[in-house]
Formats: sequence, structure tokens, C-alpha cells
Amino acid sequence: MPTDRRPRSMRAGHPARTALRALIAAVLTAFALFFVLPMVWLVLAATKTPAGLIRDNPLAPGSISALLDNWRHLMAFQDGAVATWMGNSVLYAVLSVAITLLVSIPAGYALALMSFKGRRLLLIVTLVVMLMPATALVLPIFLEFSYMGLVNTTASVVLPMSFFPFGVYLTYIYFSTSVPAELLDSARLDGCSESATFVRVALPLAKPVVALVAFFSFVTNWNNFFLPYVMLPNSDNYPMQVGLTQMLSATPSFNPVVGANAEVQPPELVLATLLSIAPVLLVFLFSQRFLVAGLTAGATKG
Repeated sequence: MPTDRRPRSMRAGHPARTALRALIAAVLTAFALFFVLPMVWLVLAATKTPAGLIRDNPLAPGSISALLDNWRHLMAFQDGAVATWMGNSVLYAVLSVAITLLVSIPAGYALALMSFKGRRLLLIVTLVVMLMPATALVLPIFLEFSYMGLVNTTASVVLPMSFFPFGVYLTYIYFSTSVPAELLDSARLDGCSESATFVRVALPLAKPVVALVAFFSFVTNWNNFFLPYVMLPNSDNYPMQVGLTQMLSATPSFNPVVGANAEVQPPELVLATLLSIAPVLLVFLFSQRFLVAGLTAGATKG
């Protein structure tokens, strides 16, 4: 007569195993609810009227007409300031990413595959600066740009954002582990200069890390608040993240002084918040294949 020779703890239906699975499922469900419910509430809150946001069930949907009204009021805030702030955010983020790629990719390549005096010191400095909090550099940068008369200009935001040592280090790791040095040596023996070897051989192989650096740079720059807040005293030049603070101050739930005739109501503020995170979400959805390739490219050597 056949018998089950597996350990008692491995047998189907064993109370300890069932309890462990139930505990794991409960923990995962709790974490999912903790992170998902606020996002669901945000999406639903944007479809409600100010009164419905307070009166209705938090997870009850609103209406399309309320969503359209909230959108019209949001776009009318300070004569279209929200559209201006979104345009500024796109401009700052795209220019910063472009400069970051032009600097970080060649710098990482040079640190990984070229020999020159001071290479090790430069790599150590890159690591040290990468570990420094970005907010600690804002005041010295402000004093420097103020001396040069560049405060409240696009350059005062774009140039500091383009300084991305983390991108240099990512590129250094990629070229050190995933690009065979023999392949580059063959190109040099065939008569390629160092710049031609980088452009024609190394760069086409570095598409995953280019996408990875571009994504991290874009997310960092898009969500940057403190630097543009200090550098841009004129609200017409604000990015969306800084502009949200003006909307907060014009919302009665956060600033009771404005009273009932406030320029911004809570559902409109929620809609502005969703609008501010939408570009990052779209970039992630369209580039996730390249991001996975970039994250796993340096996992093995060769």
C-alpha cells in the first residue's frame, strides 16, 4: 500500500504549512492595500465635487462631469499657470537628461576602460559626491549662480540637474562588466581612434545603460523641488513640483485663511497631483523593457 514519504511539514493540508501560507497571504494583502488604496483614492477623488469628496464614501467613484469641471478650473488657475509649470518641467527635465547623457556616458567609459593619471582619484571623488545629499549643494550652487547673474534662468536649474554622478557610476559598472575589452582592442588595432572606438563600438553596446541613466536622471529631475524653489523667484519659471506649493496655499483645506472663495478646491489639487506624476509613469511604462535590460546587464561579467 503506497505511503507518503515526504516530511510531515511538506504534506498538503498540514496545519503548519496552511497557517504559514495564510500568514504570508495576509501580510502581502496588507502591504498591497497600504500602497494601492491611496492611489485608488487619488484617482477617484479627482472625479468628485468638493462636497462629494467630504460626503461620499472615499472609494466611491464620482462623475465624468465633475472631472471635466475640475480640469477646467485647474487649467484656469492663475491664467493657465498649471500648463506653464508643466511645460517648464518638461523643458528642464529633457535638457538635463540630454546633457547628463552627453557627459555621464563618456565619463563612465573613460573611468572603466581607459588608463590616465588621476583615474582612481576621480573615481573615488565620484563615489563620494554621489553619496552627498543633493540639498547640501543647493546653497553653494545658488551663491555661485548669483555671482554669475544666472539666478531665475533656465541654466540655473538645468546645469545643476545635469550634474549626475550616479549616472557616471552606473556607466562605469556597465562598461567594466559587460563590454569585453578584447572587442575594443580589436577596434583600435583596426585603426579606430579612441573616440571612434567609443562611438562605433562601445556606445551601440551600451543602449541598456543609456536608457537606465536617462530614466533615473529624468525621474530625479522631474521630482526635484528644492533646487528650482531656491533658484527661481519668479513663479512663471516654476516647474510643476514647485507650482504645487502655490496651489496648496490657495486650497482651504491646507490654508484656512483663503476661506470659501478659494482659487483651488481639494479635487482640483488632487487632479494636479495626478498630472504631476503622469509623465514619470508614462516614461516608465514605455521604457520598462530597456530598464530591465539595463538593471541586469552588469549582473554577469562577459
